[in-house]
Amino acid sequence: MHRVVITEGDAAVCEILIEAGLLSDAAGHLPHKEDRRQVAILTQPTVRTRADAVAKAIRGRGVEASVIPLPDGEAAKTLSIVEEVALALNHLGLTRDDTIFGIGGGAATDAAGFIAATYLRGIECVLAPTTLLGAVDASVGGKTGVNVGGKNLVGVFRHAARVLIDIDVLESLPLDLRRQGTAEALKTGFIGDPELVELYRQHGIDAPLDEVVRRAIDVKAGVVSRDFREGGLRAVLNYGHTAGHAVEVAAGVSHGEAVAIGMVAAGVVGERTVGFDRRLEQEQLIAFLGLPTRSPDVDLFDVERLMALDKKRDAGGIRFVVLEDFGVPRVVHPDDATVRDALHAIGID
Repeated sequence: MHRVVITEGDAAVCEILIEAGLLSDAAGHLPHKEDRRQVAILTQPTVRTRADAVAKAIRGRGVEASVIPLPDGEAAKTLSIVEEVALALNHLGLTRDDTIFGIGGGAATDAAGFIAATYLRGIECVLAPTTLLGAVDASVGGKTGVNVGGKNLVGVFRHAARVLIDIDVLESLPLDLRRQGTAEALKTGFIGDPELVELYRQHGIDAPLDEVVRRAIDVKAGVVSRDFREGGLRAVLNYGHTAGHAVEVAAGVSHGEAVAIGMVAAGVVGERTVGFDRRLEQEQLIAFLGLPTRSPDVDLFDVERLMALDKKRDAGGIRFVVLEDFGVPRVVHPDDATVRDALHAIGID
C-alpha cells in the first residue's frame, strides 16, 4: 500500500491510502474513532451499488450507516443540494463524533467535503474517489466547494481525515472518464514531475495507473503541505484552470477537457511572458492523449467575464500559472493582448 501524508507544520492532517482493492474493505480503513456511532455516505447514482456495499460492511462492524444520494456531476454542487443533505443529516441526528463518507467522482467529493466542513461547523470526512479525476485532484488537498455563478466560488479549506484510492476501481473506468482524469494528472507532471510527463509520452492514455496516481498525488501533497490556503505556492496547481474554468462553464464541457484546453492557452501565455519554448511539444502531447486542444464555439466576452469572476484573480488582475519549462511553474499577470492571443490559440475570438 502506498501512503501519502499531508502535513501542516509538524501535524499530519490528511492520510491518503492507494492500493488495489481498497474500497472492498473501506469499512476497515475508516480512521479509528471510539465515539463514532454512525456514518452518512454521500454518493451518486453511478456508484450507488458500491456505496450500499460499504454501508453494509460498516453496519457489520456495529456502526450505523445511511446512504444519502447526490445528483450526478456538477448538479451535486449547488447550495440547494447542500441544504437538502443538511436536512437529511438533521433527520439522522448526526453529531460531531460521527463521519461523512463521500464516495464518487470529483463533484461528489467536492460536495461531501464542503458539507462535512460546514455541518455542525465541521465533522470528520472520509473520501473514496471513484474516478481518476477525483483521485488525483478533487479529493486531495482540502479544497471543498460548490458553484454559484462560477466554479467553486463558495467553499472552505478543510482536509478529509483520510482518502481511500482503489486502483482496481480506477482501472475499471470507461475510456472517456480515464481521459478526463488524465488531464489533471498530466498537469501535475507539467508543474512538478517531468518523469510523469515522460510516462505519458511513452505509454499514452494507457500509462500505468498505479504509478500515475502515486506520482500525481506526491506532487499535489507536497505543494499543499507547504501552502494549504493558497498563499503563494499552491497557486501552481491551477495550471490550465484560469481559461479552463471559464471554458468549462461557458461551453459545458467536462472539467478534464476544459483543463486540457486551458493548458494550451497557458502555454501561449508562458511563451509570451517567460519564454516557455515547449508550447508546441506540450500541445502535441495533450492531443496525443486524445484530449481537446481547442474550445467549442463560445462567446469571447462570456469567457472574459468568467475569467474576471474567477477566484484566482487578485489585486494585480487575472493570474495565469505558466511554465518556464516542464517542472518549473511561475505565476504571472499577463496583459489583455496576451490573454486575447491565448484565447485565440484555443479558438475563441
